[in-house]
Amino acid sequence: MRYIKKTMTIILSVLMSFVGVSCTNVEEQKDKIKLAEVTHSIFYAPQYVAIEKGFFEEENIEIELVGAQGADKTMAALLSNEVEIGFMGPEASIYVYNQGSKEYAVSFAQLTKRDGSFLISREANESFSFDDLKGKEILGGRKGGVPYMSLEYLLKEKGLKIGENTEEGEVNVRTDIQFGVMAGAFNGGEGDYVTLFEPLATSMEKDKQGHIVLSIGEEVGEIPFTAYCALNSYIEKNEDLIQRFTNAIYKGQRFVQEKTAEEIAEVISPQFKEIEKEDLVTIIQRYKDVDAWNEDPILKEESLNRLMDIMESAGELEKRAPYDTIVNTQFAIRAIEEEGK
Repeated sequence: MRYIKKTMTIILSVLMSFVGVSCTNVEEQKDKIKLAEVTHSIFYAPQYVAIEKGFFEEENIEIELVGAQGADKTMAALLSNEVEIGFMGPEASIYVYNQGSKEYAVSFAQLTKRDGSFLISREANESFSFDDLKGKEILGGRKGGVPYMSLEYLLKEKGLKIGENTEEGEVNVRTDIQFGVMAGAFNGGEGDYVTLFEPLATSMEKDKQGHIVLSIGEEVGEIPFTAYCALNSYIEKNEDLIQRFTNAIYKGQRFVQEKTAEEIAEVISPQFKEIEKEDLVTIIQRYKDVDAWNEDPILKEESLNRLMDIMESAGELEKRAPYDTIVNTQFAIRAIEEEGK
């Protein structure tokens, strides 16, 4: 009898231990999200802060970053269900919705509120004016891309005529050079100006191969340059997960608003090991100076309308998409409310 009791005690202890381990494993199991990013850039610092500071882990989320290299590829990954969330410009969502598909991308959290590119000249020009562009040639990027459309919109707003006859004072904005080789083409003698994102802009200035004369985003004004989106069907089935994801992003946004460039650089440096810490600080400060990042994840209607104005001006948009359909702000609003409690 004593033997049986002892045996039962051992069995119960083993069972309790197993249950305890099982419960621990359940508690530690995180929701995995594949996140396709349009490119890996310091411009998206709040996202990397959220990763490195463990804000996603606090929300019980494990992030797998997928480098899509372009809004079209990011959207393709989303539509094919290769990833759960896409990070790109909302213009991609507009194009997909206008095609009439039942499955379309809904933007639920905005990250950046300006174009992140800079205009680079060959010579230093502290008194730069837009008249300096008359009769010049600019390497402007891919036609139909938001950086190109923003540049074109800005030039028109400043009263400049875009064309190929530079002798008559027109500005020739070239679109025949791929985005990834624009810096090399400029260094090789192509064009009088080029538009570049960081870290290429700072690198070029540091090597005295070019000089930043203005921020395109600062001049154009606020637009939803990049936002997080998911398929409408996915959001309907995973509202809690989308909410927790948005909470983490908002914490990252608050961090970059409240901290210095040096503090931000220290946090995100593991994501950019190839960039010297000094340059990282310079780039982050430059984006802080032009107010590049959203203070919160809310994508406002007037901001989306301005983006569609730019798209229409470039001849890339035949029909406007309804804000209330392709944008969902409920998760952003709730994230702000929860953080304020």
